Parts: sequence; structure tokens; C-alpha cells
Amino acid sequence: MLDLLAQTSLNAVYAASYISLIAVGLVLIFGVMGVINFAHGELFMLGAYAVVALYADMQLPFLMAVAAGLLFVGLLGLVMERTLFRPLKDNPLGGLVASIGLLMILQALAVLGFGVRMEHVPPVTQEVIAFSDKVRLPLARLYVIVAAVLLLTGLWYFLKRTRFGWALRASAQDPEAAALQGISITQTARIAMFIGAALAGVAGALTAPLVSVNPHMGHSVIVTAFIVIIVGGVGSLEGAVIASVVYAFVHTFVTTLYDGVIADIVGLSLMLLVLIVRPTGLFGSADRA
Repeated sequence: MLDLLAQTSLNAVYAASYISLIAVGLVLIFGVMGVINFAHGELFMLGAYAVVALYADMQLPFLMAVAAGLLFVGLLGLVMERTLFRPLKDNPLGGLVASIGLLMILQALAVLGFGVRMEHVPPVTQEVIAFSDKVRLPLARLYVIVAAVLLLTGLWYFLKRTRFGWALRASAQDPEAAALQGISITQTARIAMFIGAALAGVAGALTAPLVSVNPHMGHSVIVTAFIVIIVGGVGSLEGAVIASVVYAFVHTFVTTLYDGVIADIVGLSLMLLVLIVRPTGLFGSADRA
């Protein structure tokens, strides 16, 4: 029983790692731009397909493929900000509808480019860390965990210790006051969109060898991300990270002990319970921040 708990905990830590990258990116985009990006799951999917194209098909080094996926999806985020969200910045509903339309376009392009079949990405390594006969952590999963910790730590430092980070936080808390202080709202929106999209892309790239890559893989990811940010508090980066850990542990343990369908129901029930007890989420406030 202890071995089962330990193995399930390791699985949950891995799940929390990539979920937190996706959720934090989504929260950052909403916090600064006020946009609900329904295409965020497809950015995760594109990061995974970057690894399929560069690592699996072209045999480039895995880290190079991951870096390319991060850069490609981040640049796509800039294009989305300029062509979709900036023209609709005064129309949040329009931005939401536009992101849904982009979601469908990206899925269709993935189908045209790679087909509807699930892509197999060769494992980065077959090595595992064996804590006991029944408790093992594949080294590929450890890479995801370490990368998530490093990226989230770097983002925390950027937001808390740099001038651009201060500008992003000021724009999220009060855009009008930030503009009066000489902060470019357009510039901060570009930075937020690049970082948020890049985090989703790198999450997809890192997990590509560990999941089934297909054009519709973003569906479950975006549902999970929305549950996490609602539980953590819309607009709270810290809440997104903590809620990712809570959700990952709950979902993984229920899946292991029962099955995945019940785990999905429990996850949604957790969200509803938090909304009833604390409508702003665990770490959210009444105002967007």
C-alpha cells in the first residue's frame, strides 16, 4: 500500500508540473489582457507537434526541438495578440469568440499537416530512478518536473525583480493607473502573450514523448486549466500553481484507486465546491489582478 501511495504521488507531481505551466500562462494572459484564451490548449498541442516534426521526424536533438517549440508558440502568441486580441481589446466577448475560432483553425491545420492519427514520439531516455521494486520515476518525467520548477522560478523572479515584470503586474492590477505612469499597455500585453503562449508550448513539447500527440489533445488540457484557475482564483499566479498541485493529486489518486471518469467528476465537483464556499477562488480577489 505504501508503494502504491508513493508511486501515485510521483505521478501526481509530474502531472502538477505541466498543468501548472499551462495554467500559469493562461492566468498571465487573462490578468494582463483581460482575455479568456480558449485556444490555449491548442498552443500546448502545437508545442507537442513541434517536437514531433523536429525530434521524431527530423532527428534533431530533443532539447533543440523543445526550445524551437517554445519559441514558435511564443511567436504565434505575438501574432494572436496583434491580429486577434488587440483589435478586440474593448470587446472581451469578441476576443473569446475569436479564440474559439482560432482553436478550430489550429486543429484543422494540425489535421492537414499530420493527419488524425496519434503520433508516437521516441522516448528521450529509457532510464528510470528506482526508489524500490514498485516505486519508479522515469527520467523523462523528472525532466518535465525540473523544467517546470526552473521556468516557474524564472517567471517569479521576472515578475518580482525586474522592471518589465513590475510593469506587467501594474498593468494587471490597474491598467489606467499604469498607463498614467508611462507604462505601455500594448507592450505589456505583447510580453504577457509571448510568455503565456510559450509556457503552454514548452509544456506540450516536454510532455510529447510521454503522451499521445494528436490534433485534439488540447481539449482535456484546456478544461483542466480552467478548473485549476477557477479553484486557485482567476488572476492569481500563486493560486494557479497551488491549485495545479491540489488538482493533480486529487485527480491522480482517484484515477489510480477508481477510474478516470470518476476522477473527472471529482475534479469538477472540487471546482463547484470552491465556487460555493469562496466564489473568487482560494487566492482570488473581487478585482482582476
